[in-house]
Amino acid sequence: MALPKGISRHLVRFANLSGRVVAIKETTEEMARREYDMLGNLDRLDAPCVERVAVIAGRTDASGRPLPAALVTAHLRFSLPYRALFTQVLRPHTATRLVDALAVLLVRLHNVGFYWGDVSLSNTLFRRDAGEFAAYLVDAETGELHGNRLTPGQRAHDLDIARINIAGEIMDLEAGGRLEGGVDAVAIADGLVSSYHSLWGALTDKESFAVDESWRITERVHRLNALGFDIGEMSIRTASDGTKVSIQPKVVDAGHHQRRLLRLTGLDVEENQARRLLNDLDEFRARVSRLGADEEMVAHEWLTRVFEPIVMAIPWDLRAKLEPAEVFHQVLEHRWYMSQARGRSVPLAEVVSSYIDDVLRHRRDEATVMGPPTDTMSLPTVSDADAPATGEVPTTDTDSVDWRDLV
Repeated sequence: MALPKGISRHLVRFANLSGRVVAIKETTEEMARREYDMLGNLDRLDAPCVERVAVIAGRTDASGRPLPAALVTAHLRFSLPYRALFTQVLRPHTATRLVDALAVLLVRLHNVGFYWGDVSLSNTLFRRDAGEFAAYLVDAETGELHGNRLTPGQRAHDLDIARINIAGEIMDLEAGGRLEGGVDAVAIADGLVSSYHSLWGALTDKESFAVDESWRITERVHRLNALGFDIGEMSIRTASDGTKVSIQPKVVDAGHHQRRLLRLTGLDVEENQARRLLNDLDEFRARVSRLGADEEMVAHEWLTRVFEPIVMAIPWDLRAKLEPAEVFHQVLEHRWYMSQARGRSVPLAEVVSSYIDDVLRHRRDEATVMGPPTDTMSLPTVSDADAPATGEVPTTDTDSVDWRDLV
């Protein structure tokens, strides 16, 4: 399978395995087994990461010569390497959304006690999430899992590594002519640090208030829910004189809206997509005057009358373009723009038809293939006899190819 890959120190290939796509990374047997175990532990902790499949050791080539061990992971459908998120140049808004998604991923990993050790855009895959991005860890070979929450020093070190790597990766895009003018690589990298501290503070900061302001506890819970997190456990302490109460979240779980949507409809989507779908579900409930009806009953009606008809209206040859939840989100956005332009509400059937013909049909497939095309290139081997007396390597037709598109 010719799929785009991030820049990697290892040889990585994609292949078809029993109807699904897998990524095969060559490494040492010890590192492959360690990363396999780490991905399993992260999956049990519900951390966003790729799914492990196998470790293969004892490999040989056709001549019987030994080959490196391989770690096999499942390809994350509809995922995008950061270099494949743009056709020609990286725009400032896209870069900001990428680092914000990476900041959320880093907070989630640190929250379960995972020290990454090699935070970068290249070690991350991105999926569209209702106009934003959701980030997934794709390389855990340098990671360490600690039973308790990481120390401030460990978190700070991960942030330093992230800042340096991201600035370097964006500067690499600039060197390849793929960066829009005015984009500041260092400022974007600093933005990750700022986003991380803001979210980490919202999840962990201690808050004090008067005893008669107990509603502040509910307010804190609702604030975290709005960010997409649930509080599993909270520390509550009252001052010795009984005048002050201090609260601090102790156990925080991501995926608040995902879990609610999954419970109501069975749809398993990204967090922002879940928030968008729940908003439409609530609007549907108010529109059909079912405010007093059972929530599960209304959700089933919304699923069969609104969500599924839109998804089923997408032609088969276009269903690899985007995930169903992302298609639904974009249809709602398209309806808003059409209604604004016409000054009236546009029927949903007309919106879906317009979206398919004017927007979706012109997108690239994102189920498995994204970004610059990749394939095997044959490069001539230059021997000493072929080389000019000056020692220079002869030029070839491949000199005009940007090597960044081939990895």
